[in-house]
Amino acid sequence: MLPNATFIVQGLAFFAVAWLVMKFGWPHIIAAIEERQQKIAEGLAAADNSQKALAQAQEKVNEELKLARTKANEIIDQAHQRANQIIDAAKNDAITEGSRQKALAESEIAAATTRAREDLRKHVSALAVTGAEKLLRREIDAGAHKALLDELAAEI
Repeated sequence: MLPNATFIVQGLAFFAVAWLVMKFGWPHIIAAIEERQQKIAEGLAAADNSQKALAQAQEKVNEELKLARTKANEIIDQAHQRANQIIDAAKNDAITEGSRQKALAESEIAAATTRAREDLRKHVSALAVTGAEKLLRREIDAGAHKALLDELAAEI
């Protein structure tokens, strides 16, 4: 065979195979490539959506943390205020109780002072009677002169 004829037959065979591949194989290959491109594009879109969702979730978490911190600070402030109120109430109760005990002690002191003065008056009047008795060298009847002794005790 002639080299040119072989070349022509090989060229015709090449074009026939190329035409068959273009007619029957190429659409399947292009479809597979397009399907693969679509899956890659969907994967990239899903990754972008996931990144956006992650960023939104992170922002939401940060906002929730901020709200939680704010609420915790409010609770702490309320606890401090309540503690101060309890302390003030305890101070007021202590002051009231101290004033009550002081008044009770003062009334007991006043009563003891009055009793001591009465006892002192009785002793002074007894001494006055004894002294007068010695001066007069006679006995004074305490029962008969009670009004006089009481008046004397009141003056002392």
